[in-house]
Amino acid sequence: MQRTDPRLGTNESSDAISMTAASAQIGPGAVAWHPRTNPWLIASAVMLTTFMVVLDSTVVNVALPHIAGSMSASVEEATWTLTSFLVAMAIVLPATGWLGSLLGRKRLLLACVVVFTLASVACGAAQSLGFLIVARVIQGLGGGAMQPISQAVLLESFPPKKRGVAMAVFGLGVVVAPIIGPTLGGWITDNYSWRWIFYINIPIGLMAVSLIKAFLEDPPYIRTARPGRLDLFGLVVLAIWVGSLHVALDKGQQEDWLSSPLIGALLAMAAVGFIVFIFWEWHARHPVVDLHILRDRNFSVGTGLITVVGAVLYGSTALLPLFLQTLLGYTALKSGLTVSPRGVGSLVAMFMVGRLIGLIDGRALLVGGFIALAYSTYALGNLDLQIAPSSVVWPNILTGLSLGFIFVPLTTSAMGMLRNEQMANATGIYNLMRNIGGAVGIALMTTMLARGGQVHQTIMVAHATPYNAPYQQQLQAIQSGLAPISGNYLAAQQAYGVLYGQVGRQATLWAFVDNFRLLAAMTVLCMPALLLLRRLRHEKHATQPAIAD
Repeated sequence: MQRTDPRLGTNESSDAISMTAASAQIGPGAVAWHPRTNPWLIASAVMLTTFMVVLDSTVVNVALPHIAGSMSASVEEATWTLTSFLVAMAIVLPATGWLGSLLGRKRLLLACVVVFTLASVACGAAQSLGFLIVARVIQGLGGGAMQPISQAVLLESFPPKKRGVAMAVFGLGVVVAPIIGPTLGGWITDNYSWRWIFYINIPIGLMAVSLIKAFLEDPPYIRTARPGRLDLFGLVVLAIWVGSLHVALDKGQQEDWLSSPLIGALLAMAAVGFIVFIFWEWHARHPVVDLHILRDRNFSVGTGLITVVGAVLYGSTALLPLFLQTLLGYTALKSGLTVSPRGVGSLVAMFMVGRLIGLIDGRALLVGGFIALAYSTYALGNLDLQIAPSSVVWPNILTGLSLGFIFVPLTTSAMGMLRNEQMANATGIYNLMRNIGGAVGIALMTTMLARGGQVHQTIMVAHATPYNAPYQQQLQAIQSGLAPISGNYLAAQQAYGVLYGQVGRQATLWAFVDNFRLLAAMTVLCMPALLLLRRLRHEKHATQPAIAD
């Protein structure tokens, strides 16, 4: 039995759903829209903006001690330069669709790039921490809309059969930039000044403005769109719950989570705000975020999966440099270079999957990607304190390959059922959930690293007794080695300190192992959800993609 969905303008059945392709169509009889400019020129324009924003969200991390020192602040206070940027960006992300229909997508993207670039100049010139934080908030507000707009523009500019290639291009910025960021930030900070990590955005921003003005154009449904009145209440509630959640996740471990009244209050505000936001936006006549788009099964499943992928990606990206620097003694630059081969793997995968996605069922590519990600993450869970750099490099290359085979088909499947005029709203929600997943992943990993190290240390110390023969042998060996230098009495005292340090390092190592294996388990648990995705079928001569179970 078929029923007509007036919102989609199509006939929907339980077995298959057909929708107007790529639908620049905004009503019956409308003509499909295609950009006048070559889509690859459009891709080059929006790719710059995506890369700039994602790079700037990670490049600051390694410069925090330098920023804190020059501003006469603690490292904990300097972390607000990260938190403020991420919170501001997260608030704008889901409102991108409404802003695009209000200003026009091209003008909005131009405005965002200009604001982001000018704010970068202000960040580099900041003489106080307060001024830097305000500049970072403005930078985040400018950068928040750039990712979803870029993704929406790419999806609209390429025909349905080539959207996998478009997402491969977009994925280069999203996946590779977080890998390059720490390495680039460490090199610039060590050789020049932390201020140049912001100044490098100036030439990139100017180039992006030139390319956007030359190649981008708004489709007819954007030029003729008439957004409803501003949903001010929805926007305020969105800012409250997203901001509260990000601050709580960022400061939770530092403040000992629910032991802190501040963190408890922030989490309560986030929970209440989220519930109110969902209820209000679902029933509002002109919502700032159209949540009805989640009725699309592919989009809702894809959004859930990208949230977990964000947690795994950002969680592992946060863990590995910590392991290399704290346990193996790598410098920030050396650890960044050791991790950077993940970007090489992603680069190779993006080119491969862009070609394969038109030939192979995207769900098969996703299965392969999730299996490879689970294996590579588990391989990082077999680290020890005597590993060679190659033991880290090869799992990272495989991780990069797997992310390419996940990101492209997942995004294509999630957006494959949607009309073009729904893309901006959808990409805003999609990117917000990926960022929230990343924030949850980082918070979960840092908390479990600290707590896990304490648990393992407690277990290991319980075996440090006079009745444990291996412990006594190790203690005597250390004491014998120190005695010629310090004397018997001091050597006995120092031996306990040396052995305690070894126990602490080993306990921390086991905490890293547990975390990597948890990320691998999270990846495996995603795989059953792939069965819920409908297959996209792009017929060679058809104008409509059909989606069948």
